[in-house]
Amino acid sequence: MSHSAPDYCDTTVYGEGIENLRQTGRLASARWCPSPNYGPRPEGASISLLVVHNISLPPGKFGGHYIEDFFTNKLNPTQHPYFATIADMRVSAHGLIRRDGSLVQFVSLLERAWHAGRSCFKGENECNDFSIGIELEGTDDIPYTPEQYRALAELSTVICSAWPKITGERITGHCDIAPGRKTDPGSAFDWQHFRACLQSAQSGK
Repeated sequence: MSHSAPDYCDTTVYGEGIENLRQTGRLASARWCPSPNYGPRPEGASISLLVVHNISLPPGKFGGHYIEDFFTNKLNPTQHPYFATIADMRVSAHGLIRRDGSLVQFVSLLERAWHAGRSCFKGENECNDFSIGIELEGTDDIPYTPEQYRALAELSTVICSAWPKITGERITGHCDIAPGRKTDPGSAFDWQHFRACLQSAQSGK
């Protein structure tokens, strides 16, 4: 049985079909862990910003399922004292890059994830409306891993290919769009190194 070919040329970048990504918002390289914490982007909103965050649960501890539990409203408040302070929060990010560089996706990139809160980028308010939020498993003051920098650079290259309005200068930290309220990805995130990794990824080196 034959199948008709798609009526577009789906460029592949780091294993991701760019046209398919534009249509579905789903990253083929990510493990899908759907969060209920999202909504539609406002009519006419254009995806044009990538925001880098960090998260660790419990704070400063890596591994386990707690981040996924948190973003899917399944965090057990009795499992750690800190969890009782956040278990009722309803937040999400589009994706999470683990310490080993593996990727988990919670929300379609086409949808509005709840990651930025009150925020502003170059005069544009409510960054959730037009941004993609990516969490790094980490803290403000513990160095990120080489695998995370590489994965973030490759993911950013894919996202920039799918949504060209996201240029290098429109990849920013949560601290930059919510100054005084948020500090992530923190001083441990080496922006110069990330930019170099991004340049290499975009040039295919």
